[in-house]
Amino acid sequence: MSHSISILGSTGSIGTQTLEVARWRGWRVAGLAAGKNLDLVVRQALEFKPKLVSVDASIFQDARDALPGIQVVCDPCEVATLECDAVVGAIPGLAGLEPTRRALEAGRNVALANKEAMVCGGPLMWAAARASGARITPVDSEHGALYQCLVGEKFSDVAELILTASGGPFRLAPEDLSSVTPEMALKHPNWVMGAKVTIDSSTLMNKGLEVLEAMYLYEIPIEKVGVLVHPKSIIHSLVRFNDGQIKAQLGVADMRLAIQYGILAALETKPSRPSTPLEPLDLEGMLELSKPDLNRFPCLGLAIEAGKRGGVAPIALNAADEIAVTAFLDYKVSYLGIPKLIEQVLSEAPIAFLSWDSIRATDAWARTRAAELLKSFRP
Repeated sequence: MSHSISILGSTGSIGTQTLEVARWRGWRVAGLAAGKNLDLVVRQALEFKPKLVSVDASIFQDARDALPGIQVVCDPCEVATLECDAVVGAIPGLAGLEPTRRALEAGRNVALANKEAMVCGGPLMWAAARASGARITPVDSEHGALYQCLVGEKFSDVAELILTASGGPFRLAPEDLSSVTPEMALKHPNWVMGAKVTIDSSTLMNKGLEVLEAMYLYEIPIEKVGVLVHPKSIIHSLVRFNDGQIKAQLGVADMRLAIQYGILAALETKPSRPSTPLEPLDLEGMLELSKPDLNRFPCLGLAIEAGKRGGVAPIALNAADEIAVTAFLDYKVSYLGIPKLIEQVLSEAPIAFLSWDSIRATDAWARTRAAELLKSFRP
C-alpha cells in the first residue's frame, strides 16, 4: 500500500521538491498547507487531489472556488494533524513552529525541514514527540547526513558532529562585503533555495542555525558541534568518534535526496534506499575542507554564542535574523548591517527559561527591538 504524506509549506522550495519525490515514489498526498501562491497550490491540489488544503486568508475564497470537492481551510495546523503516515514540516521561519508542534502532539511522524522548530523549541519538540510516540527525522541535507552517519552508533561514542558549509558566494570575494547587494547574495554557487535561507547561507547564519539545530536535534553539547568549509558541497556532514575514526556522508548537491531519506526515515524504522533518476556522484577531486572565517562571517559566531547562552537566546537570534534579512532584501540595511543588528539584539536579549510562552514573548520582543534599531542603520 502506498504511503501518505502531508506537506506544511507545499509551495516553497522544500515543498515543491517534496512533491517531486512523491511522484518518484508514488506516495499519496493527504494534505497541503500553502501561503499566498494561489496558482501553484491550485496546480498541486489538482494533480495530487489531497483531502485538505490550507491557504492564507487572502486567497481563501479563490482557492475554494478553484478546488471544488477539496476542503479548503486557513489553518495549517489542520493539515498538520490530518491522518497520514508522515508530515513534512517545511513552513519557513517561526510560523512553522506551531504546526510542527501540533503534528507531534497528534502523534504524527515529522520529517523536519523547518530549522526554527528545533532552534527555538527543540527540547519542547522532543517532549511533545516522546509524549505521543512520534518520530522526528531531519530533512536538511547536513542533518540528514549526520542521521545516516549515526545509524547503529552509540551517542556515548560521539566526539564531534561536523557540519559542512559551502562558504556561499562570498567565501573569497569581494574583499569588502559592504558593497554586496541582494542580487549578489541570492546567487548561491551550489544549492537552489528560498530567498531567506539563501541570504542566511551567504552570511553563514544558516550554518549557525544548523549548529543550534544539531545541538537540540541530537541533544549534544554545542561544544561538540563543529563546522568545516567545503566549497564543493559533496561531503554533507561528518561524525568524529572517541576512537578518532570518522564517518562521512557524501552525495550530489540535490535536496531531493535528503528529502527522500528524511521522509523514509519518518515512515520506516530502517529506511530503505530506493533508486532515483539522479546522476551518480563523481568522486574525483572532491576533498577540500577548511575552518570558517568568523571575522568574515560573524553570524556563525553569534549563533554559537546564542547556543552557549541557551534559554531564549536562540529565539532572539532567529527573530533578529528574520528582520535583518527582510530589511536587506528591501534595501533598508546593508549586508554588513545584518550581523550588527543581530549582535545588538542578542546583547539585549532577556534571560528566561524556555517555554511555549517565553518563545512567543521573546520572539515578539526581538522583532520589535530589531525594528527599532533598524531606524539607526544606514541602507
